[in-house]
Amino acid sequence: MKNLFALLFSFVSVSAFALPVAPFNALEVKSAVDTSAALEYDFEGIVKLSNCSGSLIIFAGMPMTAKAVVMTNGHCIQKPGGYLSPGEAWVNRPISRAMKIFDRDMNLFPIQATKILYATMTNTDVAFYELNQNYIEIMQAAKVRPFLLDGFHPLQGTPIDIVSGYWDRGYSCDIDSFIFKIKEGDWTWTDSIRYTSTCDTIGGTSGSPIIARGERRVVGVNNTSNEKGETCTLNNPCEVNQNGDVFAAQGVRYGQQTYNVYSCLTPSFEFNMSSPLCVLPH
Repeated sequence: MKNLFALLFSFVSVSAFALPVAPFNALEVKSAVDTSAALEYDFEGIVKLSNCSGSLIIFAGMPMTAKAVVMTNGHCIQKPGGYLSPGEAWVNRPISRAMKIFDRDMNLFPIQATKILYATMTNTDVAFYELNQNYIEIMQAAKVRPFLLDGFHPLQGTPIDIVSGYWDRGYSCDIDSFIFKIKEGDWTWTDSIRYTSTCDTIGGTSGSPIIARGERRVVGVNNTSNEKGETCTLNNPCEVNQNGDVFAAQGVRYGQQTYNVYSCLTPSFEFNMSSPLCVLPH
């Protein structure tokens, strides 16, 4: 199985990037985790989904007695029949989904999601799951602390790590720039994060947190890359500037902002999509 896992990794690393469907169910792979990766990247709170990556996050000011939250991409939620449609958002939907979470030594522990608090692929590509345990219970069971979801727009040039639970590995680079609009197939994302070239993410890294290097602060979520050099097609996102000019290049990789989530949270950390301050689609 370990050789099969390595073979799959080798194949995907040259043939697919972030948005395409991941090649296998990561929760069913029994290969041993290479714990040497923990020496370079912070895996404590990184989440392994069957088809994507994720992270255990906490909103600023949220009590540790609250039910814990996992963040991933909207395109990772396994909607029957495909992806969320443009303009579609899911709010407070009961679900049952198994996941696994890493501690600081890259040991894996099972966790269970019971609700999708929010998910969309419009303007951004993000989903938040609520777990059946609170943060204190997770810390007691697995000795895992959450990452803080930053409430501020990140800065160009920020050194970042993108850590994938699906692949048990990480990537390091900087925030290269912010893109006015990205179009990919039917979807449009705004103010997206473009990475410098060393974050060469692959299929299965979708939903990985974008972490400010050396901190436990998440500034965005990894979601896509241009696979073949095509323009604005599925798996080949293009950039559109304020003048309508279009740019696309093979291998350019992107993530999405997450600070804007705070505009839709109540003081009790529930999603209130009817708030006049809420900027997320609903």
